Amino acid sequence: MGLKLHNTFTRTKEEFVPVEKGKVKFYMCGPTVYDYIHIGNARAFIAGDVLRRFMKYIGYDVTYVLNLTDIDDKIIQRSQKEGVSTESITEKFSKAFFEDIDTLGIEKADAYPRATEHVEEIIVLIKRLIGQASAYQVGGDVYYDVSKFANYGKLSGKNIDDLRAGARVAVDEKKRNPHDFALWKNQKPGEPAWESPWGMGRPGWHIECSAMSMKYLGESFDIHAGGEDLIFPHHENEIAQSEGATKQKFVKYWLHNGFLQIEGEKMAKSLGNFRTVREIVKIYPGRVLRLFFLQKHYR
Repeated sequence: MGLKLHNTFTRTKEEFVPVEKGKVKFYMCGPTVYDYIHIGNARAFIAGDVLRRFMKYIGYDVTYVLNLTDIDDKIIQRSQKEGVSTESITEKFSKAFFEDIDTLGIEKADAYPRATEHVEEIIVLIKRLIGQASAYQVGGDVYYDVSKFANYGKLSGKNIDDLRAGARVAVDEKKRNPHDFALWKNQKPGEPAWESPWGMGRPGWHIECSAMSMKYLGESFDIHAGGEDLIFPHHENEIAQSEGATKQKFVKYWLHNGFLQIEGEKMAKSLGNFRTVREIVKIYPGRVLRLFFLQKHYR
């Protein structure tokens, strides 16, 4: 049975042909575990679950990996606000996440890698980029130099020369280019940190997914998916740093689901217009929420 997928990278619907015949390697960007997931988040995980189930149904051997971001500015901010450790925050909301996706009938992934458990792999990847002059150190920070990647902007359709400095990427005078992004962040007082060749610090968000996906699925794999808000800068930066390191195509098919909207606005914690999964399933069973999403096109 044939299968066609809309590839964000090419902006076309393409026949699915896996990198390795009969096998599918599939990476889904999971939650940052600092709060309960809302139903907009759940839409992405349900879409990924449906595609995975269908691929298995038509005979593919699917390896499905969904990561947990368990070190991040939002996690640190919440831990400081509540006066507890980052570990207590991430353990609480990781447990809640697994409860919520189980309520929604989502099959368990083959792996749930956590960023804090893969710092060694992240450091190795950063060292590789520095060795190739694709990244540079400034004090205890390390940045990726986007000028070294000719295809930067191809996924999102953005021209680097037209990007407005400071839009979704904080302007930092230490950077060579305004669009350069952090691979490693120097430790700040009160923040969790790990030893590295650049001093105590922690990974940047984007490098986490590159290191984890390549560990479990290889340096070139079939599908990378997530919400459309991740196209830029997250997935764009993943491509730059991954292909910058390996010199080969990182992902064959990029899939992105559309936003769940409330009165014309994206549902988001930052806007305060969200409802958590656990709020909704007190009113409707999880399978009803699942059916609600399946009634509309995923994009």
